[in-house]
Amino acid sequence: MPSRPSDEAILAELAALARRDVPELLQFGSLGAAYQYRRLYRVWRRHVPAGAEVLDWGAGNGHFSYFLARAGYRATGYSFLPFDYRRWLGDPGYRFVPGDEREPVTLPFADASFDAVASVGVLEHVRETGGDEAGSLAEIARVLRPGGIFVAYHFPNRDSWIDLAASRVPGKHHHLYRYTRADIEALVRGAGLELLETRRYGLLPRNTLHRLLGPLRDTRWTAEGWDRLDAVLGAIAAPIVQNHYFVARRTAAGRGPVRG
Repeated sequence: MPSRPSDEAILAELAALARRDVPELLQFGSLGAAYQYRRLYRVWRRHVPAGAEVLDWGAGNGHFSYFLARAGYRATGYSFLPFDYRRWLGDPGYRFVPGDEREPVTLPFADASFDAVASVGVLEHVRETGGDEAGSLAEIARVLRPGGIFVAYHFPNRDSWIDLAASRVPGKHHHLYRYTRADIEALVRGAGLELLETRRYGLLPRNTLHRLLGPLRDTRWTAEGWDRLDAVLGAIAAPIVQNHYFVARRTAAGRGPVRG
């Protein structure tokens, strides 16, 4: 079996693509910014074995689909906004399924279609397109196989200092909906899933790193150092960090959503 690239190598590839050919990869404007996803890659690999059939739900600009393909997963992307994956993804086995905005919750997949589903900065936006978090998570549970894994990453923390600051700047992007651990537990329980792991993270800004660090932004040692500093400071100031991630599992019995 051919060896697969490391997480760090994949992040460097995405940062290089953002600089050269794929300007829509905004989160990868520097290597230091790209390292915000190293935690995601490690969490994903810990819970989902290579070769699994997986769904990148809300694939966006395709950056996580790129990771999935490079890391040896059988990946399907789903999004309301198609991206030109043929130009740079480089995986003939990758499948993209466009969403229908008239059906903001229902997924066009059969029951028990996937071993794992990823939501990378997506679940918190479903109300903005006519859906709701509970309905979307119930649909995700439906398309997971018994024992299948759901990973949500970049799920906004209610008390994020970054979102609070951004909300006070006219025109600055900030999240309309933010969440507590209790919210996560309720959503997971309502979808009939079992919560395996959750954590808050992300105190330092990432997407603006190129402005903060200048020419140092693309060095490996700077990216590693910023990552370590963020982890230390984020542990100290956990209540005001930017995000949660959480991992949930569909029970082996395949229990359906809990209705209140």
